[in-house]
Amino acid sequence: MPHYDRPVKPRIVILGAGFGGLELATTLSEELGDEVDVLVIDKGDAFVFGYSKLDYLFGRTTPDAVKLAYRHVAKPGVRLLRETVAAIDPVAKAVTTDAGVHEADHLVVALGADYDFDATPGLADATEFYSVRGAERLAELLPEFRGGRAVVGVCGAPFKCPPAPSETALLLHDYLEHKGIRADCEISVVMPFPTPIPPSPSTSAALLQTFAERDIEFVPGRPVASLDVARSVAVLADGTDVPYDLFFGVPKHRAPDVVIESGMAVDGYIPVDGRTLATRFPDVYAVGDVATVGTPKAGVFSERQARVVARTLIARVRGGESPDGYDGRGSCYIEFGSGLVARIDVDFFSGESPTGTFQAPSAEFVAEKARFGSTRRARWFGIEA
Repeated sequence: MPHYDRPVKPRIVILGAGFGGLELATTLSEELGDEVDVLVIDKGDAFVFGYSKLDYLFGRTTPDAVKLAYRHVAKPGVRLLRETVAAIDPVAKAVTTDAGVHEADHLVVALGADYDFDATPGLADATEFYSVRGAERLAELLPEFRGGRAVVGVCGAPFKCPPAPSETALLLHDYLEHKGIRADCEISVVMPFPTPIPPSPSTSAALLQTFAERDIEFVPGRPVASLDVARSVAVLADGTDVPYDLFFGVPKHRAPDVVIESGMAVDGYIPVDGRTLATRFPDVYAVGDVATVGTPKAGVFSERQARVVARTLIARVRGGESPDGYDGRGSCYIEFGSGLVARIDVDFFSGESPTGTFQAPSAEFVAEKARFGSTRRARWFGIEA
């Protein structure tokens, strides 16, 4: 197995090229350029915004159109390697991949969360929309749906992008209305939470009101525990049977196996200092869905966490003062159907409990969401709209 010699200049190894990894690498490149050797390692060949899966699920675009190839990433001081991480040694700050061993002065784990299909009996044989392949499969099945009950079912928490199940139900309503078959269909949303968005009562109230207006059933406080695919029934945690004709599953999440095997995880994810994103291992950080930070698992939070780690590493390299800590704030866009988008501005750390401010659906937020995507395509990939 080849071994990569450590360079003279500091080496920062970033595992994962999602929101956190891309933002971290970009910020380091902008500030430090060739002063450091930044390696970004990811097994995939392209990045996909999570919300794009809903776009092609409901026929707004195609899967190929939303994939951003990593070959477009070209930044001073940054190398993006398509390799599969096989082992992580957080003590030595060494990473073994299918191509060799990479040693780091600073290691950042941003590998996200994997979908644990086996944790919910029957889900592997059912349908889900959180993976790229799963969304593609449902996009193929949806045009064949002629009527009956569609169930959007969450199998456990935490899960990425908490508004997504509600968005899916509302966009499905519009889709069925457009096809002229909404009157022949029922839509149910099954959630483990008591409300759609617990940190924001105002957002939850707006969603519940919109559900009521569109005759969408909300089933709170009970995750999907198993699926009987032969009978087309989702069995909830309290034993309730929910029959379905089309199932939109949200799988349970967990840290990748390589993270669990590294010994870094506690209770399924990597614990970090909520302000610095530092792990208990010196010069090792974790950001995004793979970490236990105290904020939802969503790209906007991963990105903001990555900026804190970037500023910390810049200060380490140049000998500056440590930056302010992570503030636990972020804004998420929520598709409300009817061509409108809302925004929720959340703050998890400032007060005694998280808060969320609801901004009503508007065409303005449709444009703002589009700018959110286009600015990151340009910033990370150099692809201008």
